[in-house]
Amino acid sequence: MNRAPEPERKQLPPDDLEVKDAQLIFNSVWKQLETERGHLNLRFPTELILLGGAPGAGKGTNTDFIREVRDISAQPIVVSELLSTPEAQRIKAQGGMVGDREVVSLIFNKLLEPQFQNGAILDGFPRTKVQVECLKMLYDRMKALRRELIDNPHLEQMKPPVFHIMVLFVDESESIRRQLMRGRQVIAHNEEVSRSGIGELWEERATDFNEELARNRYRVFKEKTYDALVSLKQLFHFHFINAQADLVIVQENILNELEYQSSLELDPRTFHTIGDIPLASHIVQHARRDLVRRLDSYEYDHPETFHRIVKLIESKFIPIVLRHAISGRATISSEDEILEDPLALQMLIDVFSERGYHAVIDIRRRTIPERFDLETGKIYCEQIKVYRIAVFFKGSEIRRG
Repeated sequence: MNRAPEPERKQLPPDDLEVKDAQLIFNSVWKQLETERGHLNLRFPTELILLGGAPGAGKGTNTDFIREVRDISAQPIVVSELLSTPEAQRIKAQGGMVGDREVVSLIFNKLLEPQFQNGAILDGFPRTKVQVECLKMLYDRMKALRRELIDNPHLEQMKPPVFHIMVLFVDESESIRRQLMRGRQVIAHNEEVSRSGIGELWEERATDFNEELARNRYRVFKEKTYDALVSLKQLFHFHFINAQADLVIVQENILNELEYQSSLELDPRTFHTIGDIPLASHIVQHARRDLVRRLDSYEYDHPETFHRIVKLIESKFIPIVLRHAISGRATISSEDEILEDPLALQMLIDVFSERGYHAVIDIRRRTIPERFDLETGKIYCEQIKVYRIAVFFKGSEIRRG
């Protein structure tokens, strides 16, 4: 009896195999987490910064600065250190390899620890295609869990997930130079510690003493860590930091990259509620242009009022401002009738602004007795408006005692 030939199995390309492996790994790890901790207790960090840095890029130097900028209190999770934990060592002792599944499980469990709830910096993950796919699945699962709890009181503690990719980058020659320079510093430091017996020895890495090993370490970074992080560029907020500049400039670049953005961090419903209020940065961006336009319109459309305001400032206000040049703050009271006009008040503020001052106007009413009725004993009073103008400016730089 002849059997029909079996249909030829279609072989999946390597990328598809890796994605399928990632799905199996993720589902297995997630199921284990749900079993051990409970569905509603899977509270991953609301903000996750995936930090990668070329050897010598100053990752260690800048990590604390990044934590400060983003108000992350927990120490960074360093994957290389995590793979030296007792659990990872146990896997190795049993002859096993700390593969993708073990790495993903270790990291996910670590991220669920309470100190990371408000934010975490993850150093050294992802490094493989499978780990990249598992990270994407984690992000999707976090969003799905939040949608599931949309009307649940637990939602208040589950902010929308925000993932950042941050890469501190230097080119190959600079990386090698810095690695070898660190090696020289380590040798000098350790020799001094050995001689004096004071201090702790620094780690001596073979890559810090051999140019070829340093070059190879850089290439491993480019081919694994860097490529893995860049592959997530279209999904998460990507920050590429040129770390070849001086530390002050590098940290200024980091600060600019990680500035607070309410549209990313607030709950969508909260953002919708306050979203019609303009951002200060947007107002400031156009403020100078709008100020110039208004001042020109005063000159052409309301010259009489405008000139009276300018004269009032020159003759009455500036002499008082000059007497307060050291403090940088002057308060002026005026009852001039021109200030009854709201447009005149706006002109006053704009003129001060154009000249580099900041003026704030407060209207107060002063009651003055006008006459006294001898028969009834009634006192008739007149109310007078008093305009108090507080003028702020940069005070004198001279020494104040």
